[in-house]
Amino acid sequence: MPKIVDHDQRRLELVDATWRVIAERGLDAATMRDIAAEAGFANGALKPYFASKDRLLDFAFEHVFAQTNRRMESATAGLSGRAALRAYCHEILPLDEDRLAEARVAIAFWQKALRDPAKAALHERSMELWRASMAGFLRDEEHEQASPDEHAAEGPDVRVGAIMDLVLGAQITATLSPAHHSPGQLVEQLDCLLDGILGDARTQARTESAAGAA
Repeated sequence: MPKIVDHDQRRLELVDATWRVIAERGLDAATMRDIAAEAGFANGALKPYFASKDRLLDFAFEHVFAQTNRRMESATAGLSGRAALRAYCHEILPLDEDRLAEARVAIAFWQKALRDPAKAALHERSMELWRASMAGFLRDEEHEQASPDEHAAEGPDVRVGAIMDLVLGAQITATLSPAHHSPGQLVEQLDCLLDGILGDARTQARTESAAGAA
């Protein structure tokens, strides 16, 4: 009786192997032969699933993005406002070896996206989901303070942009200079930024409350 092959499972195993090899050796050193060996397959076994390393990289990025999103969903369950935003960002920041490996895959993908409009569009669609979630957490925080930021109409994109710049930038800086961007330092940098962003709304709430009492 012929062996039944679960093709979806094999494809996932190859994608897992791809991001591990890229994380350890870099994109240029990640050959199809190396990826096949990491996954425990014969070299030619990749062709039916991925015609090229370039296509495999797309799937690896999508896999890492989906993996991060699952962690985000779990980490933010039952939270709102700043607490949810903070937990959400922690899943992007390279705070452990797995998230640092994911950052290396993202960096490899960005290198390709600079010259490939299809990859750039895939990245932008992914990042737009993160921006929308962060904007929602900021709105939640404003509602909890019962005093929406007077700049809310123009501010969310700016504030979300600042947070995105920090968490995505941290993927590069923590990879290149880990001594100056330890997990503890990255968390402190995020908290400093959130204090600046959300502290303005708290100050305004106190000012308006005092003015009303007067």
